[in-house]
Amino acid sequence: MKTSFLKAAGIVLAFALSLSTLSACSSPEEELTENPEAPTEITVTDQSGRTVTLESLPEKIVSLAPSNTEILFSLGLEEKIVGVSDYCDYPAAALEKPKIGGYSTTDVERIVAAEPDVIFASDMHVAEILPALEKLGQTVVVIDPRTLDEVLESFTLIGQVTGTEQKAAEITADMAARMKTITDKAAGLSEDQKPRVFYVMWHDPLMTVGGDTRICEMIEKAGGISLFNETEGYPMISLEALVDSNPQVIIAGTGMGEGADAPFTFALTEERLASSEARTNNRIYEVNTDLTGRPSERIIDGFEQIAKMIHPDLFE
Repeated sequence: MKTSFLKAAGIVLAFALSLSTLSACSSPEEELTENPEAPTEITVTDQSGRTVTLESLPEKIVSLAPSNTEILFSLGLEEKIVGVSDYCDYPAAALEKPKIGGYSTTDVERIVAAEPDVIFASDMHVAEILPALEKLGQTVVVIDPRTLDEVLESFTLIGQVTGTEQKAAEITADMAARMKTITDKAAGLSEDQKPRVFYVMWHDPLMTVGGDTRICEMIEKAGGISLFNETEGYPMISLEALVDSNPQVIIAGTGMGEGADAPFTFALTEERLASSEARTNNRIYEVNTDLTGRPSERIIDGFEQIAKMIHPDLFE
């Protein structure tokens, strides 16, 4: 049980990047261009509400979160990345970048040694790492989206800071259009047409997603009713409560390491779920947690997959 709990804690830690305070990006005081040579001072409000000023467009960038790294690659900034976290594994080229530690082992000295012009952090770094970096004179922008719309704002914010606003606008327009396709199709569903959906984040202890998470948002915008949406974060629930809720669809996120398929196996084999509608109707699915948990361009892939799992006929 102790080992299982530690694995669950690891899953929560990986997902913690998904939780954030509600904040919006403001426009920079000066309009930026796509010219990396322009010595333009940049002032933005990051997603933690901090005002951040850069003297010019950054040439050296450090990313402290996998989602930030994915966004930087999407914006074509891979050549400027001089450091990433140990968990930055996508795209494959991110694995070749210098590592600066994990979520709880961020190496401040290594970051400073890389001489970055800007560091893109997450909400997980606000309490301890951010003050340490600021004390050393480092420029830090916090990327902290809670909702799908705020994921788009993350692209806009990073685009403003790096002078890639046009590329960011192109990407967010495509993401927004794909999101709208899903929500438009689901908008016509009656409450009776919306199945009860249970998302398995981990199985031992049993953990799911609360109403303030993007995964819950995706489930409900795709025309499902996310079970236990009255909770917050990633709560542990009892198996009895799950059985009593009689899920009609079960979606299992992939775990970590050797236990990647453990949540899915649980959903398929747990005896006390045998009579659930999800099991009797073969409505049990597995989704890549990176697609649903990381607030990057790929989150729309995860959204589309969830939509197809909930309403396969509607989202063929």
